[in-house]
Amino acid sequence: MQYVLVCGGSGGIGAAFVRHFLTQPDTFVFATFRSRAQHLAEWQLQYPDRLLPLPLDITVEAQIAAVVDKIKTQTDRLHYAINCIGFLQTDNIQPEKNLRSLQSENLLRYFQVNSIGAVLLAKHLLPLFKHEERSVFATLSAKVGSIGDNYLGGWYGYRASKAALNMFMRTAALEYQRTCPQAIVVLLHPGTTDTSLSRPFQTNVPPYKLFSPDRSVAYLIQVLGQLQPHHTGTFWSWDGSQLPW
Repeated sequence: MQYVLVCGGSGGIGAAFVRHFLTQPDTFVFATFRSRAQHLAEWQLQYPDRLLPLPLDITVEAQIAAVVDKIKTQTDRLHYAINCIGFLQTDNIQPEKNLRSLQSENLLRYFQVNSIGAVLLAKHLLPLFKHEERSVFATLSAKVGSIGDNYLGGWYGYRASKAALNMFMRTAALEYQRTCPQAIVVLLHPGTTDTSLSRPFQTNVPPYKLFSPDRSVAYLIQVLGQLQPHHTGTFWSWDGSQLPW
């Protein structure tokens, strides 16, 4: 049996990952959600022995620990953990276009969701990767989080929180490498995907560059399938190219 955790299984890309893994035989999926999603409830009825939805607010460490404890009642290992949780904007928080727009409480929210939550997840998941089978811990980042690729500016909080995420996971990868030698810890850029996160910013995106969640996941699964343990701690785009930090 292959055991998979998808964090953010109620979102567009997360749901597509859950859907993908449910098509794989002998695969059990743990899928977290913040707000209960109808599709997860329906899939649990369809796959009662292969899907377990779990509530999670990734900004609350006690909830991360509770999710991991629940997983441990079912298995002592994970083969995939895919963290799809991310935050770009709400009705009250918009990506900043200039320095005048910066507000400390908004910046803190970006870091809580996009950076700190992910590394706390890495902290609590570590014991589940201490096995001798190939495993992958992948976190969705974003190309705009690349410092080397930043030529346009703007989006201060989102860019900085994704850059911090990259550093957190790069550092975690080095620790995982010492204690979980078969684990591959990587960051992924899924491309511009047609989800609620990107929808307000799709106006200037050519149709051929706007992916459905299922298409993004198909590309990312192909990338993940080609990675080996020596690739741990790296940052990859949906097209298989390695991105600069």
